[in-house]
Amino acid sequence: MTLIIFLVIIVLIIIATVRFKLHPFLTLLVAAIAVGFAGGLTGSTIVSHIGKGFGGTLKSIGIVIACGSIIGTFLERSGGAQTMASVILKVVGEKRSALAMNITGFIVSIPVFCDSGFVILSILNKALSKRTGISVSVLAIALATGLYTTHVFVPPTPGPLAAAATLGANIGLVIMFGLLVSIPTAIIGLIWAKFIGRHLPEHRNEEVETDEKSVARPAVGISFLPILLPIVLIALKSIADYPTQPLGSGFLMHLLDVIGDPIIALIIGVFAAFGLRKAGDDAFAWVSKGLANAGAIILITGAGGAFGDILRTTSIGKDVGSTMAQWHLGIFLPFLLAAFLKTAQGSSTVAIITASALMSPLLGPLALTAPIAKALVVLAVGAGAMTVSHINDSYFWVVARFSNMDTGTALRGLTVATFIQGITAILTIALLSVVFL
Repeated sequence: MTLIIFLVIIVLIIIATVRFKLHPFLTLLVAAIAVGFAGGLTGSTIVSHIGKGFGGTLKSIGIVIACGSIIGTFLERSGGAQTMASVILKVVGEKRSALAMNITGFIVSIPVFCDSGFVILSILNKALSKRTGISVSVLAIALATGLYTTHVFVPPTPGPLAAAATLGANIGLVIMFGLLVSIPTAIIGLIWAKFIGRHLPEHRNEEVETDEKSVARPAVGISFLPILLPIVLIALKSIADYPTQPLGSGFLMHLLDVIGDPIIALIIGVFAAFGLRKAGDDAFAWVSKGLANAGAIILITGAGGAFGDILRTTSIGKDVGSTMAQWHLGIFLPFLLAAFLKTAQGSSTVAIITASALMSPLLGPLALTAPIAKALVVLAVGAGAMTVSHINDSYFWVVARFSNMDTGTALRGLTVATFIQGITAILTIALLSVVFL
């Protein structure tokens, strides 16, 4: 009966989001209330745990999401993202433009939403296509798959940050393992782009290539710094906190404990991003834009935390976890949950947050409570949340419209790519679980 209730709740979440267009923030709160009553909780207990779960999730992650969004906005508005793309293109070479765009997307999407990243860089795709003769479709799919990879795997992108908070995973471990999983996932996207590009119709664009040199853009170092600095600091803290204390137990370890904390590291990243400004740029407006972008994600994340706390409080989560443990799905369970949610309602971020809330009470019964196990569960949820992008996903339409692809071409190119990427990612994660768990 508890498993039936669990499945009914998932279906109702999807129906409310897709059919009735109810915002995920409200959907998750209503689902939390419904689960509470179904699990036999009193009204006062439900209200108490909704507040507890909402606040408990955001106390560690709200500031981090906000700072990551600010960094992304500064890179977008200043032209820092284009600077990074130009540098990568020079290193890789125009003959390998597809690889260059894949790598660019991989890096840019760490702080920048994949939708925004594609819009920013799509003009470069079209310019490169004219200069090199490489199909726009090939470059678009290579860029889109690179962007999509780190969007679901590597903090400070909001999705994996929210999942880490909900599941209590160490963000440093999520970053390190996320980058490891992202490499083969991005590569398979590039391989597919080159393969399918030979079979897709070419949709010519008539836009005039812009003169990239006429636009003043930030220097290379300052463009990369807001992304790399927080990631390095968070990773170093995770290394310093390892039981064997590889960096010792003195001043350096204590310093990294402070500046490597995700909140402090991202605040440092924000101030590094201030160097992207030019004279006359309105930093206050940029920060406000970043905070506005972060607001909805923060609220959905908090609602997901409330939902998860209600599930943990009732016997539903424990009973479902015990039942599913007998199915021996292991790390594939979070993948399947997120893939189901993603394919049904379209948003990767909503799929990540909802699947994480559903998985939170199941970690114990599934024996996935170790630090590395929690990090791999976050990544398994991310792998599911990229499987698959199709017509109910805003990212699908961004890629199609900014690359002049018709719907059929985008389905053959991007949708199949995200399916292959998701399968590649979960198989990589499963291999890591065999090695480390």
